[in-house]
Amino acid sequence: MKITICGSLDFFTEMKNAREKLIKAGHEVFMPATAEKILAGVVSIDEINQEKGTQAFSDRVIKTNAIKYHYNKIKESDAILVVNITKKGIDNYVGGNTFLEIGFAYILEKKIFMLNDAPEISYSDEIEAMQPIILNNDLSKIKI
Repeated sequence: MKITICGSLDFFTEMKNAREKLIKAGHEVFMPATAEKILAGVVSIDEINQEKGTQAFSDRVIKTNAIKYHYNKIKESDAILVVNITKKGIDNYVGGNTFLEIGFAYILEKKIFMLNDAPEISYSDEIEAMQPIILNNDLSKIKI
């Protein structure tokens, strides 16, 4: 199965670990463009963390066309995996960009796997309406 990983770049280590496990299980896995650049050594996670919340990060996203790039990866995939863990004091965090990616997957009729339940935030109902498959942190539930 082709799977695109979605989630906050703050979860880079968890996304990388999930990628490795999914590849070992026989899946083809795509990562966000910036995560791929981190893996390739083009940029560091520290640089990205320093840019987040500034115009520099927005400029990076615009310059690399990262949102459309990730949309195309989702379009090419059979499913997405949303890596959603604690961030900003919110359990199972799903930020704006990840919410957008869940919406892309839903409209494209892709399977939506979430590592954990939907967070308790203002758009939880919308996430639940897109009927994600909750893995309860168990990637072995994703079968080819």
